[in-house]
Amino acid sequence: MKKAKKFLALLLVAIMAVSMSACGTDSTETGGNAAEETGASEQTTLIMGTSADFAPYEYYDNDEIVGIDVEVAQAIADKLGYELEIMDMDFSSILVALSTGKVDMGIAAFTVTEERQKSVDFTDSYGVSTQVVIVKEGSEITDVSSLQNGGYSIAVQLSSIGDSYVTDDLEAEGLCTVDRYNKATDTAAALTAGKADAVVIDQEVAKKLVENNEGLTILEDAYAVDEYAITLQKGSALTEEINGALEDLKADGTLQAIFDKYITTE
Repeated sequence: MKKAKKFLALLLVAIMAVSMSACGTDSTETGGNAAEETGASEQTTLIMGTSADFAPYEYYDNDEIVGIDVEVAQAIADKLGYELEIMDMDFSSILVALSTGKVDMGIAAFTVTEERQKSVDFTDSYGVSTQVVIVKEGSEITDVSSLQNGGYSIAVQLSSIGDSYVTDDLEAEGLCTVDRYNKATDTAAALTAGKADAVVIDQEVAKKLVENNEGLTILEDAYAVDEYAITLQKGSALTEEINGALEDLKADGTLQAIFDKYITTE
């Protein structure tokens, strides 16, 4: 009798072990990012990291994130058969979220730089980036070269390409101080309030900031011209897929139509 009870107890333990093992194989119980749980070839959703304060590229329309980058991301997702999910965060946090697998791609008007290439991969270009300078109307800063006179305070968005340019060109030479803000809108607020003498930022974003802040103007000459690309994890299997989609979207006119919707040529 004791032997029978012992046998039944062992049998129950074995059944429980098999049951727990089977539960452990359920992917819904495991952690990891979108591409990690099932592999990039099986994932059904692309998670886009962005900073929705950079109109017309990404911004809120009521409770919805819209803009050029959002429509580009959606067109890519549609072309490749993925659902699109958008995560809004500070611009300076996007590459960290990408490297840790919190998002699959970063699309927030990123320009390609050697420093960024150390931690992420870039797709082919999908747009042109022109950096310009915003000043108050009547400012003694009348062109980009005026910044070389020194002594100015320049507002930039933290970790943006404008931040990189001003840091390397001016701050490193002791020609200016740099005030860094998480949001693009805060740079214009600092300029309006007299906390900064100028803002260096993307041209199309600058137009929106000037439109929404009375007394500001954009200098006629550009600070720099670059190209925008999508950021991906190092060695990401998505790079080839997204590049293929971008090539198709350029060829069929979809990309140009998206830019034309938000940017008018004056």
